[in-house]
Amino acid sequence: MSEDKVAVISGVGAGLGASLVRRFASGGYAVGMLARSTGFMESLAGEIRSVGGKALPVPTDITDPEGVKRAFALIHGQLGPPDVLINHAGNAVWGDFLSLSPEGFERSWRICAMGSFLCCRHAVEPMLKKGNGCIIFTGATSSIRGKQGGLAFSSAKFAVRGLADSLARELWPKGIHVAHVLIDGVLDTPSLGQSGDEDPGPVIDVDAAADAYWNLAHQDRRAWTFEIELRAYEEDFYL
Repeated sequence: MSEDKVAVISGVGAGLGASLVRRFASGGYAVGMLARSTGFMESLAGEIRSVGGKALPVPTDITDPEGVKRAFALIHGQLGPPDVLINHAGNAVWGDFLSLSPEGFERSWRICAMGSFLCCRHAVEPMLKKGNGCIIFTGATSSIRGKQGGLAFSSAKFAVRGLADSLARELWPKGIHVAHVLIDGVLDTPSLGQSGDEDPGPVIDVDAAADAYWNLAHQDRRAWTFEIELRAYEEDFYL
């Protein structure tokens, strides 16, 4: 088993998830990647390994308790126990209230909130044994403000923030830093602009955002931060 520090990141896709994997791998972490699809993760793992890093793609439905248990057992066995967990997976079902199905509403909650809870269940115990660790949740503007047409997403992200805040109050005294990152803006991902929507305004650079997660995960415990809010800046936009 490796003696490297280990980061586990859920919701690894071509945007911020991939940037988080690259950032922690470049910082010396062995990275366990969780997502439902395999193709992109395999390609990203090959990229990380080609420059001497360590990455383990684990196809996982994070709403499945047994699947999450198996995923963390595999990561623990091949890389080691997690030092950092980033709950980045999310799901959005858009539409007005009358068009939103119970299944769609529940699906958003299961991926965002239940999935984060299940991942935490398997990360917290080894962190408690070591007396340290870091758990970061990805939030959104909808974590603190409802959005028309986004009832499922807003409800799920409110739940995630409540989970993070409650967990922080329980685990900070035990040496585990729990934090919430509020993404207040549009991420600059490969899919941005493909839908033909109007100009979203300033976009958040995903590599810069990943640096913010890195800094949060390595704060001095004498001055931990619970929540940071990320926005993009363009001259005159906020004037």
